This record gives sequence, C-alpha cells and structure tokens, in this order.
Amino acid sequence: QVQLVESGGGLVQAGDSLRLSCAASGRAFSRNAMGWFRQPPGKEREFVGGINWGGGKIYYADSVKGRFTISRNNAKNTVYLQMNDLKSDDTAVYYCAADYIHWDSSYEPGTASWDYWGQGTQVTVSS
Repeated sequence: QVQLVESGGGLVQAGDSLRLSCAASGRAFSRNAMGWFRQPPGKEREFVGGINWGGGKIYYADSVKGRFTISRNNAKNTVYLQMNDLKSDDTAVYYCAADYIHWDSSYEPGTASWDYWGQGTQVTVSS
C-alpha cells in the first residue's frame, strides 16, 4: 500500500505564493508518476499537472501554466507544487496522486488513471 500525505495549504491573499508538498510512503523503491488535482467548491476534480518519475516530463493545465511549478525529490519520496501569483479561482482542495503503471508519463488527466490519492489540503485565496 501507498500513503500520500499533502501539506502546505492555507488561506492567502491574491498574488501570494504557497508551496504544497506530498510525501509518499510504501513502495519506496517503485517508480511512479505523480500528479496534482484540485476540486473547487461545487465543481468536479480537475487535473492541475503531473511529473514523470525522472522529472524530465512535466505537464501543466493551461489555467496554471506560468504560475505553478511541479517538482519532485525521489530521495525524499516527495513531490511539490509551487504556486505563485495565486488567484481566487485557485481556491480548491488540492490532491496529489500516484500512478505506478504510467510512471514515465506526465499527462494523465483522468482520475481513474491514478492508483493512490492523498487526503487533500485546502487552499483558499481571498481577493
């Protein structure tokens, strides 16, 4: 089994930055792709972006491109989501996910593709 634990969410003002972390435990020596999703209030979960095992392939949704950066540290089994210039539309519960099958992919927008999920962390951006 794999456990994913997100941290770093909070309440910020528009234009501020936050960095989310997602620490994985279990299957420490298995390759995986990691992804970030978010679910705004009253809306469906949407794909924010993903990163492959080697870190050389990274995908961003158009809505966050240029503002968000995904990175990973495999030695720490941790993936990060650096969010800059936050907007009120970024308000959502943010989830990380792990995919042990498509470990060399960064673009897996469907939720069904991901094997494991974190519990989510709330990000609220006030305008």
